[in-house]
This record gives sequence, C-alpha cells and structure tokens, in this order.
Amino acid sequence: MHEMSIAMAVIGQVEEAARTAGATAVSSVRLQVGELAGVVPDALSFCFELACAGTVLEGAELVAESVPARARCAPCADEWAVGMPPQLSCPVCGRATAELLSGRELQIISVRWEDGRPHERTREPISEER
Repeated sequence: MHEMSIAMAVIGQVEEAARTAGATAVSSVRLQVGELAGVVPDALSFCFELACAGTVLEGAELVAESVPARARCAPCADEWAVGMPPQLSCPVCGRATAELLSGRELQIISVRWEDGRPHERTREPISEER
C-alpha cells in the first residue's frame, strides 16, 4: 500500500513547515489528488490518521480534493475528460497523440495551523517515486 508512504511524505513536509513557523499543532491539510495519481482516497485517509499519531498533526483533518484527468489532442486541438479507465486517444480524430493536461497531481495545497491561519504550499509536489 503506497498510500502509507504518501501519508508519511505529507506528514514530513507539514511537520517541517510547522516547525519552521513555530506552530505547535496542525488542524487540517488540504491535498490535490489527480484522478490518475493511483491513490485510493479512503486508504490515504486511513494511513494519514494512523501516521499522524504522536506528531504535531495528530487529530488533523485530511481534505483530499480530486482533480479530474483531462487531455488535449495536438493535431486537432480537441480537449476531453480522460476518465477511468483512461481514454488517451482523441475522441474526435482517433489519434493517440494526447497531451495530459491534468489528473496526475499529488500536492499539498494548504495547511491550517491551530491559530486558524491558512498557509499555502511552499514545497514541490510529492514525488510518486519513493
């Protein structure tokens, strides 16, 4: 289950940011999770809750926002929702030269400290290769 390694990476980045900001508790973490990122949201939430125990994030809410996958055909400029399973051939001209526009995101969008101030992402997106 790679959701645990993703949860651990998120927690590590948020702990570092919280420590730098002098925060003593985190109330929520907001993520963008692309439809094609290969992440099961319920599994990520479960792992996040387990991995937060004993950290500054203990009890924090994980808000995962799904990002739909979209693609564009370079030759005919058509754009479409890729869906699941992914349709990567252009529905208009049939070519398989699609450029993926969205759907692979996996990034921290914001963190809310206990003082209620939102803090925007200051780190790069989480790498899927761990």
